Amino acid sequence: MKEPQPAFDVGTPVASTPKQLRFLVIGAGSRGNAYSRAVTTATPGVIHAVAEPHEFKRREFGRNYIWGPDGVPGDGQEFADWREWAQWEVERRKNRPTHDDGDGTATSPVGVDGVFVCTLDETHVEILQAIAPLQLHILCEKPLALSLDDCLTIYRALQPPQGEASQPSPPSTIFSIGHVLRYSPHNTLLRRLLLEDRVIGDIVSLEHCEPVGWWHFAHSYVRGNWRRGTAAGDGSLLTKSCHDIDFILWLLCSPPSLEAARTHGHSPHFPRTISSAGSLTQFRRARKPAAAGSATNCLACPAEPDCGYSARRIYHSRHLARGHTAWPVDIVCPDIEDVFRGAGGPDAAEEHLLARLREDYDRAHDPDDTIASRPWYGRCVYEADNTVCDDQVVTLAWDDEPTAPHRLAKTASFHMIAPTEKQCERRGRVYGTAGEIAYDSRSISVYDFRSAQTSVIDVPRPPPEETESHGGGDYGLARQFVAAVDAVVNGALDIETAQALFVGCTLEEAVRSHAVVFAAEEARREEKVVRWSPWWEEKLNASAAGTA
Repeated sequence: MKEPQPAFDVGTPVASTPKQLRFLVIGAGSRGNAYSRAVTTATPGVIHAVAEPHEFKRREFGRNYIWGPDGVPGDGQEFADWREWAQWEVERRKNRPTHDDGDGTATSPVGVDGVFVCTLDETHVEILQAIAPLQLHILCEKPLALSLDDCLTIYRALQPPQGEASQPSPPSTIFSIGHVLRYSPHNTLLRRLLLEDRVIGDIVSLEHCEPVGWWHFAHSYVRGNWRRGTAAGDGSLLTKSCHDIDFILWLLCSPPSLEAARTHGHSPHFPRTISSAGSLTQFRRARKPAAAGSATNCLACPAEPDCGYSARRIYHSRHLARGHTAWPVDIVCPDIEDVFRGAGGPDAAEEHLLARLREDYDRAHDPDDTIASRPWYGRCVYEADNTVCDDQVVTLAWDDEPTAPHRLAKTASFHMIAPTEKQCERRGRVYGTAGEIAYDSRSISVYDFRSAQTSVIDVPRPPPEETESHGGGDYGLARQFVAAVDAVVNGALDIETAQALFVGCTLEEAVRSHAVVFAAEEARREEKVVRWSPWWEEKLNASAAGTA
């Protein structure tokens, strides 16, 4: 088991202590499983309970991480949803005896130290508001919420009331957000090279790209849960790339280290302006092949054999036919692995998958809220009800900050693009006064102006099972969160210090990072340039007035 490491270089890490840390996972989907694997295999914590309405997902999750393949759930370990758990937890805290240990002593079931919120994005605000009074440590999957108002509502729910002279009170619990790009070995090294070692001098400009992947975008953002946006700003920039925007701000806004912040009192170096352009370019009826005719489902389409976005090809030929039952096939059919391993074997699994893909809707007769309520993985990508951008560019610009060294005028651009060969393998280039850095998901190279030489930096490679999880970012985030909780629960550090040393990001910073995404979406929709400082002040004042 690996020791947790702090998010900054702070010397000797906090040692493990005797108390066993227990966590609840709300939502047993792909993200809940990803964090649970990381907690179970790479931290001193354990997954103690799960809340998930889908019975098969819940039981499979429990067998994998809690009670084992041959075990049964104990008291307080399995819940049909988060409300059931919250009610149970309130009752537990009343210290009602629930069972007899066998020696005549009545005891209460144990609770958890922290919660992983891994449900659909639109549920986060209700869940976090409800569990905030329980004062548990929280890691919430990104995005925090689907509107700026909801993000600020969460902030108010989790942030303690202001103290004397309207000064913000220190946090009362550890909070982390699923911005996993901050925590991969590759990106932590890149940040150190840029901000601490300053290998290219002062940063002048940054270009960053997320190639989503042609079939991945079709799966999640055309047919899947994230295919519709609203005027509140919850498009693909938020649901897919909010942690890319956070990554850019982490590199260009934040102080280079905790010590720099403490020594110089640096506040974040905020951008002056934000602009954006983008649209739904590809996945719409105007692009539909003529040979497809009036077909709305892949399995009934005459053009399916020649279509790159064939659901049969993506889910069966590329995955299930090769014995691959994990993502994305298990998103379409959560119980596909059990069917595959059952008496019917691959043939039964294929028919089970195809039956799901045949499901379709009729726009003329089915209510829109019914259509929007679930994914349709066999739907023609050109006949889908998706509304989110498949191509978007965001541009940020900074002014000099005269009172702080090396905080000079600069620009950054971000490109989210759907039809790509690479799948979520980010790449970029940073231009500086003394050189430039090029990076992708595997390597970093530095060109030095004075020597005219290029050096390739040796990036530490996590084990294969970690690399597959955002380049080790899922594991890094889980380690840091559990380490922060461990330090607080076992009395080694106060909450504010543990938050800074291990998580490296405050709740306020997470909300502000989301706000930049909403500003970019407003700029795109209204075809304008957002001036950050007055825009942010206006939003905060409006939110405060709305809660007065």
